[in-house]
Amino acid sequence: MAWAWVYLAVSLVGALLVVNAFRPARHQLLVVPSFFAGWYTAEMPVWHIAWQAAATVVFGLEGALGSWPGWVALGVNAASWSGLVVHARISASARGVFLRAEMETPLPGSEIANLPVHGGDTMWRFPRLLYPLPRPARSVQALRNIDYVGDGVRAHRLDIIRRRGEPPKGAPVLVYIHGGAWVIGDKREQGLPLLHELARRGWVTVTINYRLSPRATWPDHIVDCKRALGWVREHISEYGGDPEFIAVSGGSAGGHLSALLALTPGDPDFQPGFEALDSSVDACVPFYGVYDMTAGRGTSGYDEGLLALLERRVFKRKIADDPAAFEAASPLHRVNADAPPFFVVHGTNDTLVPVADARAFVSALRAVSKSLVLYAELPYTQHAFDVLPSVRSAHAVAAVVRFLEGARLRGSAEVQAHEDEAPRAS
Repeated sequence: MAWAWVYLAVSLVGALLVVNAFRPARHQLLVVPSFFAGWYTAEMPVWHIAWQAAATVVFGLEGALGSWPGWVALGVNAASWSGLVVHARISASARGVFLRAEMETPLPGSEIANLPVHGGDTMWRFPRLLYPLPRPARSVQALRNIDYVGDGVRAHRLDIIRRRGEPPKGAPVLVYIHGGAWVIGDKREQGLPLLHELARRGWVTVTINYRLSPRATWPDHIVDCKRALGWVREHISEYGGDPEFIAVSGGSAGGHLSALLALTPGDPDFQPGFEALDSSVDACVPFYGVYDMTAGRGTSGYDEGLLALLERRVFKRKIADDPAAFEAASPLHRVNADAPPFFVVHGTNDTLVPVADARAFVSALRAVSKSLVLYAELPYTQHAFDVLPSVRSAHAVAAVVRFLEGARLRGSAEVQAHEDEAPRAS
């Protein structure tokens, strides 16, 4: 009987994980544990079915199904498995979400570039998706810990990921900025599915570190990102990259920094001592970013928590004392007509950065930008979903590859010639 009760307790824990993946807790004290609980459950539903099935076998061998609590536990597990199957189907439906986003403004180059149609056209397909962590292809290599400032500071290092064997020549470049609430994180931990896929396709990808709070004080973080971009523009040709096309991406705090970098080329406040640097980029793909560093002036529970973090650890001053600094750090307050093409990606179940922030940013950017602005809002999707090699992140990788190739080709002579021939053909 004891085994039956233990089996029931384990089954209820599994069921709570599934329920949380559908309806995450949004109370200020629960958002972080709710994120971690829902994140892996939603992105790796097959793994959850596997461990629950394994637990059922083990408890069954111990006699747990010999009494009613064991049968109740089995029923709970059956319901959990049904919910996980639904999550797997929702994850697969991400392909349609991205395609609908692209239909709003068709991308050029689909007849010219070899673009992935869906996640199965990337390296993140069966059986690679059975492994719960991203692994690079054998065709990809990483050049580690290049000092982009030359001061020996560990935070001022970047990695270059590119195709192994024959090095690329004149390849487009993506710079990736990791997240971690401006206080934690590392270049080796995030964005790897996208970076590896682009490198496999011949791009040169760069993932950077930057100074973190509380040791660093804003705007140190964005200053470092600009310095890293300057190093890439000057030196990336030595590694096979083309400094004439540089895109930027990042998740969470990295989504904030990538968006801000894309919207503030040449801003002297963020380029002290290197004001002449060309810090423009050609495209931006922020994932689940923070776009309003004023945090709505603390008008909700979430805003209060974000504002407390920013005031105490990042800016180290009150917004009431220096509101202009918080506004200048906000991509929402820096939208402009000359923004590069943007592809904003966010999940509706994000408990760390509410989806409403992305909606407001996209609306403001679309109102003024002369460039393409795509927005994909993924249902039942948590923060940091693309860190894991899931079906959903594979579709996201395919969509971002299509977007970046389209942005790269949009102004190229190849596309221009293709467009010039179209009227003559008719």
